[in-house]
Amino acid sequence: MSRTQIPGADVLGPRALEAARRCGADVPAGDGPHRSPVNGASLGGVRWHDASAIDEVVARSRQAFLAWRTVPAPSRGAVVKRFGELLSEHKADLGLLVSLEVGKITSEALGEIQEMIDICDFAVGLSRQLYGRTSVSERPGHRLMETWHPLGVVGVISAFNFPAAVWAWNTAIALVCGDTVVWKPSEQAPLTAWAGAALLDQALVESGAPREVSQIVVGDPAVGEALVDHPDVALVSATGSTRMGRAVGPRVANRFGRSLLELGGNNAAIVAPSADLDLALRGIVFSAAGTAGQRCTTMRRVIAHSSVAEELTARLVEAYARLPIGNPMAEGTLVGPLIHGKAQSAMAAAIAQAQSEGGKLVTGGARVLAEEAPDAYYVEPAIVTMPGQTEIVRAETFAPLLYVLTYDDLADAIALNNDVPQGLSSSLFTRDQAEAEIFVSAEGSDCGIVNVNIGTSGAEIGGAFGGEKETGGGRESGSDAWRAYMRRATNTINYSGRLPLAQGVDFTV
Repeated sequence: MSRTQIPGADVLGPRALEAARRCGADVPAGDGPHRSPVNGASLGGVRWHDASAIDEVVARSRQAFLAWRTVPAPSRGAVVKRFGELLSEHKADLGLLVSLEVGKITSEALGEIQEMIDICDFAVGLSRQLYGRTSVSERPGHRLMETWHPLGVVGVISAFNFPAAVWAWNTAIALVCGDTVVWKPSEQAPLTAWAGAALLDQALVESGAPREVSQIVVGDPAVGEALVDHPDVALVSATGSTRMGRAVGPRVANRFGRSLLELGGNNAAIVAPSADLDLALRGIVFSAAGTAGQRCTTMRRVIAHSSVAEELTARLVEAYARLPIGNPMAEGTLVGPLIHGKAQSAMAAAIAQAQSEGGKLVTGGARVLAEEAPDAYYVEPAIVTMPGQTEIVRAETFAPLLYVLTYDDLADAIALNNDVPQGLSSSLFTRDQAEAEIFVSAEGSDCGIVNVNIGTSGAEIGGAFGGEKETGGGRESGSDAWRAYMRRATNTINYSGRLPLAQGVDFTV
């Protein structure tokens, strides 16, 4: 695996601040810890909010909602349209910030900003399509219909691996639905957050909308907890680990709020005997090694038919050997750093446990570039062949660690795919139409995302994104995910001049 040079400690901080300021962000200085995973050096301290600030922020958001909900949805869409235009103008700066703060390679960082632009386009169209429905009434002279109305304040808690796109998924949709948004971004990416928020603030000001329609609170987990517990936050959309979701879901439910959870994934690809191995190889390598294995949709398991497993594994090892690792902003780099040392330690521990459970490490796993950047954590993407789906295989390790298992019967492969606590993304590589149809049917994958002949990563914004089981059950982005941000009312309008009761009830006084 080739290496690309890591930039010095004194280079990245000024670049990050300049990029944020070009987006209009007035970054508040402070002593909040802030380092780049690219070289481990400080990007400069930023001011963090205290949890006590949440009451005031939510109060402002609630007050803004009372006005924002009355603005016609197409006019709300015009604000989001302008936001999308500003994102396009500042795409390079935002992409640079994503690379600096979370270590994504340039093309993936720019791809994340493009996701933001795309969801704005989707939301603008949606602003004229918030459809209800009309139904027939059993009573003459009555009309039965459903209408959808703004929900209220939406709290968004996002994770480091998509420091901007997930906020945009939620915010663009919530705004056209008539909600207001309070965003608690990842502590690892405050500059990306300030820059994105500044661009939306500009769109709001230019449109004459209240600036409090969208607010940001940067701080430690206590800030997020205060947002989760606040009684005036109608919906909490939280992205993170399953452990985080176990805490958030019950706390929101306890106060009868709504939650939209996007949690862990343990995503698999089944590779059938008829699969195009060239296609499968490309899909697997991107899904398993892209973003240094730090996507919720990262491929963590390959379930290969016994007739192709040996050849596929050999080809994967060969492809991994060609992956350039290092500076994510350098041309040609495909694998950037892990977010911190804990991630590297977790990967090493998982490999050791896999070996203790009968696995064989066939490539990767070593830390690299440690002498050049001792406070950054670069690792070789690893492949471990396993005798079966052991305890460690069923757990999510947030790193570029891929397990290879084998199968002989498709039903067994689907059972392996489903026999994990998580249920986010899955794929099948096959040229057999019947296998493809079975995989996407009710007897197939139990995941929220079920693909054929593509990998597990790289979802388009037009589809609803989310998963089942310990992934949380939430849906964001496209399709009808907008309904999570609105409340439904069933309306019966009586224009008959009489008062017949439903079900033929007679209550004549």
